[in-house]
Amino acid sequence: MEAKKLVLVFLSLALVLGLCQCFEYHDKELESEEGLWGMYERWRSHHTLSRSLEDKNKRFNVFKANVEHVHNSNKLDKPYKLKLNKFADMTNQEFRRLYAGSKVNHHRMFRSERLGNSSFMYENVHNVAPSVDWRQKGAVTPVKDQGQCGSCWAFSTVAAVEGINYLKTNKLVSLSEQELVDCDTEQNEGCNGGLMDIAFDYVKSKGGLTTEAKYPYRAEDGNCDVQRASHPAVSIDGHEDVPANNENALLKAAANQPIAVAIDAGGSDFQFYSEGVFNGDCGTDLDHGVAVVGFGATKDGTKYWIVKNSWGEEWGESGYIRMKRGISAREGICGIAMEASYPIKNSSSNPSDPMTTSKDEL
Repeated sequence: MEAKKLVLVFLSLALVLGLCQCFEYHDKELESEEGLWGMYERWRSHHTLSRSLEDKNKRFNVFKANVEHVHNSNKLDKPYKLKLNKFADMTNQEFRRLYAGSKVNHHRMFRSERLGNSSFMYENVHNVAPSVDWRQKGAVTPVKDQGQCGSCWAFSTVAAVEGINYLKTNKLVSLSEQELVDCDTEQNEGCNGGLMDIAFDYVKSKGGLTTEAKYPYRAEDGNCDVQRASHPAVSIDGHEDVPANNENALLKAAANQPIAVAIDAGGSDFQFYSEGVFNGDCGTDLDHGVAVVGFGATKDGTKYWIVKNSWGEEWGESGYIRMKRGISAREGICGIAMEASYPIKNSSSNPSDPMTTSKDEL
């Protein structure tokens, strides 16, 4: 019980610190070109960026347009806010290419049906708690950063595997996304995108994934390091797909374990999301893999999904986003209910016994 209290305190503190570390500006800085230049220089210093003079001039114009978008959006009565994060001098096209380029839809088109087991083990779940947060239960590793590599599919896969492993073994093991990027290349394409279903198949057939410590992330494609990958730490027995376009089915699954999902994350509001329950404009052109690690509702009754992203802790709510749950569209907001899946693990044993962290040590 004491360990759980410490986890709650840690998560609350991390969230507060994460929100406080964002870049702030004053309305007066928007009133002149000089003020905007000063803001841009402060932003560059905040994010420790260096630019050539020519590139700075071009990037300043992009920055100005993004400042206007963030400022005008935050004046509206929306349930979420935006901020000038590390993407603030990127055009939306550049952002989508570098950070929302998993090409999930592209990979979906190359198969006639989904790859998971035809069954859905949570079909008969009827009593679902009003809220679940797998972070508070110790089943979620710290937020990671994919960098400028379209490997979000690997982070989504790993988050789900880390979660089910904790639930079966009571040990939280940070697993290697880089092994998937380098070694799961028969159909997935590393930094050029991939699909979580295919990655789950790799993990099962390979006998498991090795740890992050043994095969660290590099944010670039590489040759498969067979020696590093030959020591799997966590295994799974397969995976199942959540029935498509069914938020109620996704809720049943997410009440029992973290879930890998695909979303359309390419919109400008998603790019600059800071806090609150996101209900902004987005389509169903699935281009980004993330993980649903819980759900809940605000005091006014607005229901949401808790989604773990892979853009670092400075983005969103310390690396997370709350996305509105229960919208009228059957696909869910940003297509969150279209391509959800989760790993199956039947036993508490693993191929090896790596150094891990139990929840009592958190």
